[in-house]
Amino acid sequence: MEGSAQEKTIGILKEKYEDQILHIDTPYDFLTVSLKAEKIIEIIQHLYHHPEGKFQYLTTLCGIHYPDLQQIAVMYQLHSLTTNNRVRLKVFLPEANPVVPTLTPVFSAANWLERETYDFFGVVFEGHPNLKRILNVEDMIIFPMRKEYPLEDQTREDKNDSMFGRD
Repeated sequence: MEGSAQEKTIGILKEKYEDQILHIDTPYDFLTVSLKAEKIIEIIQHLYHHPEGKFQYLTTLCGIHYPDLQQIAVMYQLHSLTTNNRVRLKVFLPEANPVVPTLTPVFSAANWLERETYDFFGVVFEGHPNLKRILNVEDMIIFPMRKEYPLEDQTREDKNDSMFGRD
């Protein structure tokens, strides 16, 4: 996305939702806008219907755990097929109670993406038509992609750490 396209997208956001923008960045030349969570669905609808935006394709939606901040982010990546522009939107939720409205009324494809994010990160998407685990067993009591669990069993004695460059 070239600079002027990024500026146009920022302008589309600022014309109605400047007070919702927390941070704007362009890592790897990919426009990333961090927003307050309260109006995220309204903001995405604005980008969807805006005549110069037309961000009508949901590329992905996922969770990101920030244990040092005690927050979980939900990242929405949108694409405009008519202008070939992309934007990444992020909202940050408290780790103890990550709740955000569902995006399924705007993008039906958000259904399984939200279920996966719930399954692995524990994010509750209010209003979701069928929010239940999609890959893990239903009676699982943890959310395995949160960074609060060790990567491997520390009590194992059958492994040789020197084989992995560890002493």
